Amino acid sequence: MGGASRRSALPGFGLTMGLTLTWLSLLILIPLAGLFVKTTELSFAQFIETVTSNRTLHALKISFGLAFLAALVNLVAGLIIVWALVRYRFPGRRIFDAIVDIPFALPTAVAGVALTTLFAQKGWLGAPLAELGIKVAFTPLGIFIAMIFIGIPFVVRTVQPVLIDLEVEIEEAAACLGANRWQTITRVILPSLTPAILTGFALAFARAVGEYGSVIFIAGNLPNVSEIAPLLIVIRLSEFRYADATAIAVVMLVTSFLIIFVLNRIQRWAQTRALTMG
Repeated sequence: MGGASRRSALPGFGLTMGLTLTWLSLLILIPLAGLFVKTTELSFAQFIETVTSNRTLHALKISFGLAFLAALVNLVAGLIIVWALVRYRFPGRRIFDAIVDIPFALPTAVAGVALTTLFAQKGWLGAPLAELGIKVAFTPLGIFIAMIFIGIPFVVRTVQPVLIDLEVEIEEAAACLGANRWQTITRVILPSLTPAILTGFALAFARAVGEYGSVIFIAGNLPNVSEIAPLLIVIRLSEFRYADATAIAVVMLVTSFLIIFVLNRIQRWAQTRALTMG
């Protein structure tokens, strides 16, 4: 009996893997393959010319650069918010916890209109900023703020359950062993949170790169100034330049995949290191 193979009540590997590959193919692989096939309508020289034009490079720089910076801001702000929501009890905590999810539920177009109204030159926040010489709406700064707005829940909701499971007694034990607050943070708390932190960062970055609805209203959409790559793809489609649109999309896809792949490898390394240290 001890050497007999154990049977699972759940479907076997063959059926599970077959369904997995089917759904992945229908929902992800086939559409992405179509993207690459459409791009082959361009010659290699035409492809390079399309993706290296000044307008395309600037749009890609805006999308990826601001998305990365927004993810960094969300990383810091998200950790502060998570720490306050998990480790402190204060009036209205549940309300603030629910507010974090508003960017999830709010339609992106509504978010874009709200941010534009708020940061316009005559808006509640835009007017005092304009007096200081800071223009937000219809500038790259507006894009940056919109990306922060839609990305913050990803960091909070990814790190929050991990911090909840991290027992306070571990920190108290570290303090009893002579560790100061900084040592407790860097050697006890952060190693446990690092995989979740990297996951939240990757999710916030990926969402910001592909964001369209909330950005176009506040961006201004000026070529070589505040035009994002997703909008440029839409413009190329409206011009019936489908191959050019898919070429830009392919560059975004490959770049995003490589960045997220690297982040996932770092996350895996952090998990392994945390288990080894544990």
